[in-house]
Parts: sequence; structure tokens; C-alpha cells
Amino acid sequence: MRNLKLILTYDGSEFAGWQVQPGRTTVQGVLASAIGRLTGENVLPQGSGRTDAGVHALAQVASFVTASAIPVENWVRALNDILPASIRVLQVAEAAPDFHARKSARAKTYRYRIYRGAVCPPFLVRYVWHYPYPLDESAMMAAAGVVEGEHDFASFAAVDPKRVERMTGGRNISKNHDDGTDADESNAQPINVRTIFSSLWTREGEELTYTVRGSGFLHHMVRNLVGTFLLVGKRTVSVEDLRRILAARDRTAAGPTAPASGLYLVAVEYEVTGVGLASL
Repeated sequence: MRNLKLILTYDGSEFAGWQVQPGRTTVQGVLASAIGRLTGENVLPQGSGRTDAGVHALAQVASFVTASAIPVENWVRALNDILPASIRVLQVAEAAPDFHARKSARAKTYRYRIYRGAVCPPFLVRYVWHYPYPLDESAMMAAAGVVEGEHDFASFAAVDPKRVERMTGGRNISKNHDDGTDADESNAQPINVRTIFSSLWTREGEELTYTVRGSGFLHHMVRNLVGTFLLVGKRTVSVEDLRRILAARDRTAAGPTAPASGLYLVAVEYEVTGVGLASL
């Protein structure tokens, strides 16, 4: 048996997210079908995170175990010949037997794109959030660092009571594995605690971009952060208000969820023996 690691990119516009769902077209399902056609095996590749419907990936990592003898150098061409053009495999490599795309991940980077021009070009509509209205962008940039460090991000997590029940088995425990959109399963952490290593807004041309790197992300966390930062830009929320929202651990205290179209999974990092973290 071989453990293979894939790096793939996809346009999430026409998919119901990463995770297999009955009756819906998902990235995981389409990839599994392509692998099955090549190997004759019933394989379900595991992704580094479960991107939601409409969310894109520049470098999603997936892994799966196979008995196939197909040489590793042939996998990229063979899969891309089968997969739709909206999913491209960039790299396939042999991985250690204990490597798991999700469980082995140590850090991820997400990017959110907001198009600020008065008229959004039609070829960008599916890949940005068009927001041409007035914003104090300097205030958003100044507030970005508030969320850096280790915090309980309950205020920015999608409200999903079934998730808590599923993860805790109905017991009042503090540690679990997360699931969901733009989210990772992270071992041995309190249910909503994550560490944000960097949080930054930048402006280039007509695009205002948010880039965030962290140990893990909760369901809709990045999109909820963006929606709340937008309130800072509209001057309805101050930096001190943002600190209170973070401390409140209450989803109703934060801003709305930004549209999925502007969100990208940019990079996933894994620990390499003797090297530290390496992006894949």
C-alpha cells in the first residue's frame, strides 16, 4: 500500500464545497471518482480542510492510500485527463505512511479578495466580493492585528449546534476536532481556540485583500472576520469594539458572513523533520 499526497487547485464556483454530499457535486467526490477510474479502487481522498461551496483553492492538499502501482510521475497527467478543467492536480508525491492531509497540517493561509472599483469586470465576478461603497481602509488595516495570537474565536464561528453535539458526543468537554468550511480539524485544542500568526489587509490597484495565517480555522471563521472588519471600515465598529467582540465569544456580536466567492485557501504547512514548517 502506498500513501500518496496531492496538491491541487480548483475554482469552487460550481461545487458544493470540498466534502462529499449526497446528490451534490463536490471537489472530494469528483476527485474520488477520477482516482477510482484509474485504479478500480473505492478511495476517498482526505483534504487539508473542508472548503465551503463557492470557496476556491490555490494549493489544497489531499492524501489517500492506494494499492495501485501507477508510477508517481504519471498521476498528474492521468488525473488531469479525467478531471474537469475547474480542478487541476499540480503535484503528486509519495508520503510517509502516517501522513494525513488534515491531521498532519500545522498551519494554513487564506486570502480574501474585495474588488473596490465601481464596475467589476465580468471575468472577476466569481472570484471576488464586489464592494464599491465607501470604506475607511486605513482603519481596517489598523484593526487587522487585533485578532493575532491565541484566542477563543467563538464570535467568528458559524453557529452549528449539531457540530458541537457531533464533536463532543453530547458531553461537556473542552477538546475536539473541528469540521466545516474554511476549517480544519485540529487535535487537542479547546473547541473554538485557534492561534492567528498573522492578519493583514493590503491594497493593490482596485483590490483590497485580507491575508490570514493561522494554526487552524473554524467554520466560516475567515468570512466572518472579513464581514466584521468591513464594519470597522464603515466606522460602525471601532478597534475597541472589535476587541470586545472577540472577547464576547458570541457569534451574534460580530458582523455578517462575507460571500464565499472572494475566499481562497492559499497554502498548507506541515512539519518537516529537522526543517520546521514547510508550505505545500
